[in-house]
Amino acid sequence: MDTLRWQEDHLLLLDQTKLPLVEEYIECWDHHVLGEAIKKLRVRGAPAIGAAAAFGVALAALNYQGEDPQELEAEIKQAVDDLAKTRPTAVNLFWALKRMQAKAEAHRGATVEDLKHILLEEAKTISEEDRAMNERMGQFGVELIPEGAGILTHCNAGALATAGFGTALGVIRAAHHAGKEVSVFADETRPLLQGARLTAWELMQDGIPVTLITDSMAAYVMKQNLVDLVIVGADRITANGDVANKIGTYGVALAAKAHGIPFYVAAPVSTFDLSLKTGAEIPIEERDPEEVRGFGDAVTAPPGVHVYNPAFDVTPAELVTAFITDRGIFRPPYGETLQGLLKEE
Repeated sequence: MDTLRWQEDHLLLLDQTKLPLVEEYIECWDHHVLGEAIKKLRVRGAPAIGAAAAFGVALAALNYQGEDPQELEAEIKQAVDDLAKTRPTAVNLFWALKRMQAKAEAHRGATVEDLKHILLEEAKTISEEDRAMNERMGQFGVELIPEGAGILTHCNAGALATAGFGTALGVIRAAHHAGKEVSVFADETRPLLQGARLTAWELMQDGIPVTLITDSMAAYVMKQNLVDLVIVGADRITANGDVANKIGTYGVALAAKAHGIPFYVAAPVSTFDLSLKTGAEIPIEERDPEEVRGFGDAVTAPPGVHVYNPAFDVTPAELVTAFITDRGIFRPPYGETLQGLLKEE
């Protein structure tokens, strides 16, 4: 299933809030519908959000009916501003919006029709590049996967979280394709169960052995020597190697450290925000308390109970064994090695 797909004159998004029971696509004809889909997690995962937002800017341009390039430029800027307000933590969103804005500015003076075409092609390129980056990550990461490895992952960092193939699951998928007998423990990932609903579903679709566990079981499974390594994705990585990822990742990293298990982070270059020195500077999204008080139609907590619901936490760099990127594997000291990411920009 494609996470997102351009269909002649609009974008189709796989509604991830309905998986795994219903496979349904949302038709996005303008950037407002797309922005709401990002807010409501109908599309989620840092790379997928970035690719979707790029198409959102293209939709804003395509929907402009006038002939004034300056008016179109204002429409594009408004779309960028609107989409930038949807979710604060995943840096790929801002990376993609900045790239679309830069493309528009670089072609200032083009006709309205030409600029519409240019922006749509740029959005398609961003999506295609993301899938290619994920496949390269997978090839780099295969060398870190031992034969017969038990792998633990948290949240969903698969094809559903990207334009295709996946980051953390992309590495696992590449190992599977290479003939390595691997098996996966998938944390359910409270409160929205991305691991249970999405990761388990993806792996089963691919025929990769997966065992679902609750988040609170991860340390015990490690203690039983069932886990050889941990691989997770990321929503933002700072210059010193601190990692923002789905809430609960920090606890998994601490448990891995305590049990001497490698903890790897798989992420494309677009997820690195080297303008931030440490994870303390990353804005952490706090979501609706109702996500914790219940799930779907089921109420699981007293109505009105106070809830703290950060969507992400920050794992300190010292807990990360290595970063698997589309430009290779980066190891400590991250303050030095990650600067190499900038050399090819």
